[in-house]
Amino acid sequence: MTGYSVQAPAAVVVVRPHRYRPNPETGDDNAFQQEASNDVARAAYDASSRLIRALRDVGVRVHVFEDTTGRHPDSVFPNNWFSTHAGGRVAVFPMRAASRRGERRTDVIDFLKRVYRVQEVVDYSGLEPDGIFLEGTGAMVLDHAARVAYTARSRRSDPLLLERFCTTFGYEPMVFDAVDPSGTPIYHTNVMMCVATEFALVATEAIVDVSRRAEVVQRLEQAGRDVLALDAHQLGEVAGNAIELRGSGARRVLALSARADASLTADQRAVIERSCDIVAVDVAPIELAGGSVRCMLAGVHLDPRPA
Repeated sequence: MTGYSVQAPAAVVVVRPHRYRPNPETGDDNAFQQEASNDVARAAYDASSRLIRALRDVGVRVHVFEDTTGRHPDSVFPNNWFSTHAGGRVAVFPMRAASRRGERRTDVIDFLKRVYRVQEVVDYSGLEPDGIFLEGTGAMVLDHAARVAYTARSRRSDPLLLERFCTTFGYEPMVFDAVDPSGTPIYHTNVMMCVATEFALVATEAIVDVSRRAEVVQRLEQAGRDVLALDAHQLGEVAGNAIELRGSGARRVLALSARADASLTADQRAVIERSCDIVAVDVAPIELAGGSVRCMLAGVHLDPRPA
């Protein structure tokens, strides 16, 4: 359960929302999104605070930024607009929904430059006027060890920009079509897939092409991982929307929602707990927007500067 892993960052960025609400502009292709009551903002703030406390309690370094504006309904999901990478590199991504583009914050990037060794920021956001989008580690699930970018095709993951990102940052793109039980395309890969150091959670049945499905499983197993197949119910309970992190004493933890955790089988839990402690947090108000714990956390894969 301990030891350094390139897959498990020891720090994350969280944006805590003060005036949260599900975004009406993103519901057209997000089948996980639901209607919310008018008083959900306080509950979402509390849910975000619970996650922050739970991660800090196990030794994860949590950098918290507040969003008090109310102008950005999905600001609680920062992993969609930036990612960080070993070697001091940061990527900034183009967002499909116009209402989400204001989520990009220079203070977050400036903070990362100040606290961590950042050598280069590659900004793809200028491609938005051309209708080209790649929504970060929502659109891509990155295997930082085997250097593979698993990506479900959607309107939020342009294939040409994916190729460009992978060439620049040194990943191999592995693209597939994936749908939920109703046949609706999966809008973000990270709601159906989590790659950890020693295992992967994958809604395998959601991958349409059987041969491609087998190839995805094979690649993960070749990298030494146990592949835990998530069924349709677990996909709906966002069990794939999890992230492995590194806490106190380099102890690895798997962060996911209480709802996702409750859907795991005893056998799946046993495999996970051989390499990770499970940290499950109730973030139900935020799940109304179609994302869960993994979406709320932007991992920091950068070396810290000396204190």
